[in-house]
Amino acid sequence: MPASYDTPVVIDRRQGPYGEVVLRRHGALLQIIANGCFLMDTSDGRSERLLVDAAYDALDGRAQPSVLIGGLGVGFSLAHAAADPRWGRITVVEREPAVIDWHLRGPLSAISAEALADPRTEIVDNDLVAYVNEMSATYDALCLDIDNGPGWTVTEGNEGLYSKAGLASCARVLRPGGVLAVWSAQPSPEFEGSLWNAGFQRVRTEEIPVARGVPDVVHLAVRAG
Repeated sequence: MPASYDTPVVIDRRQGPYGEVVLRRHGALLQIIANGCFLMDTSDGRSERLLVDAAYDALDGRAQPSVLIGGLGVGFSLAHAAADPRWGRITVVEREPAVIDWHLRGPLSAISAEALADPRTEIVDNDLVAYVNEMSATYDALCLDIDNGPGWTVTEGNEGLYSKAGLASCARVLRPGGVLAVWSAQPSPEFEGSLWNAGFQRVRTEEIPVARGVPDVVHLAVRAG
């Protein structure tokens, strides 16, 4: 019996390094589910675009800034960054090989194909927490969208990214005056305090209006320098 329009249909299900990841179609939308937890879908993308734009606007006008995007997701952040010629190098770190494959050879390529073909774009198959702690490269902007927020992580291992040590690692990979932008499903005054305590400056939160409920937000902070 065919599924109804209101019934999600699983397109692909895989066991990844951090558990099960599922790509499913719900009507016209594509959705990513990790270990039974809804992560994101292709319904809007406003907050992902704001994440990238707010980071650029908080910079000091430097030419061709580089950006590290944490989390490929459904590809909205990457596509938006690549559509803006003002960005220089664009690096995306994604820890789920299945998600990368869905963009390279699956239905999510409809969103990201042009961005992936852009010579500025590099996709890194790695865990963002490990990558930030270990890499020697530096960036002008760091846009994080790997969790539902600092207090609502997808896996326990991500919690360290928002700790004092994790924020110090984020600051280390940012150039002086560089911007840290963190997407969250809800505001977090506690995280704002953590950013100040970690030595960041110009800490603020931008809200993304929603039809109902608590708004999504982007936390912004600038590395001293």
